[in-house]
Amino acid sequence: MATVKVYDQNKQECGELTLSADVFEVEARPEILNLVVRAQMAAKRAGTHMAKTRAFVSGGGVKPWKQKGTGRARSGSNRSPVWRGGAIVFGPQPRDYSFKVNSKVRALAMKMALSSRLAAENLLVVKGIELPEAKTKHFAKVADTLGLNKALIVTAEESEALTRSARNIPGITLTTPDRLSVLEILRHKQLVLLEGAVAPVQARFEK
Repeated sequence: MATVKVYDQNKQECGELTLSADVFEVEARPEILNLVVRAQMAAKRAGTHMAKTRAFVSGGGVKPWKQKGTGRARSGSNRSPVWRGGAIVFGPQPRDYSFKVNSKVRALAMKMALSSRLAAENLLVVKGIELPEAKTKHFAKVADTLGLNKALIVTAEESEALTRSARNIPGITLTTPDRLSVLEILRHKQLVLLEGAVAPVQARFEK
């Protein structure tokens, strides 16, 4: 089991915490992380793109000219795909891009993502963040003291004050253990766990 230092919001050491080896000491496998990240990104796609096929283009019900005798190529509709303003052949249609990934694979990828941040020494455990009022300047000062640049901060529960204080700071994202995702962890170089969020994270992914 890994033991990490716990810091207060002034970056002063205030204790130690033992992390579960089942969650924070898992060897990363790129193919597993890649699969889960692709699944999460695919699920975010709207899939509302569409081009009109013959079934959706209005008009074209009258034959433009007679079949023979004009010297021109025969044509049955001015909404044919070869005509300007006509339909599209095999154009994009609304679809769902998401695909299923087994729950055990998703959990394994999460452990790998968490472990990678610990192995790279980009995991920081903070006892708590208390602000005098919900203002960006107060949170920015704490983030600067902790050395946060592009960080994902996991709080034990959603805090409106912290959310309002951090939402305008580029690169800083707040989340909770139940909404934690592999994609968000890998998008941020630093992972900050508030001390109260460690137990829920471990409980969610421990064997």
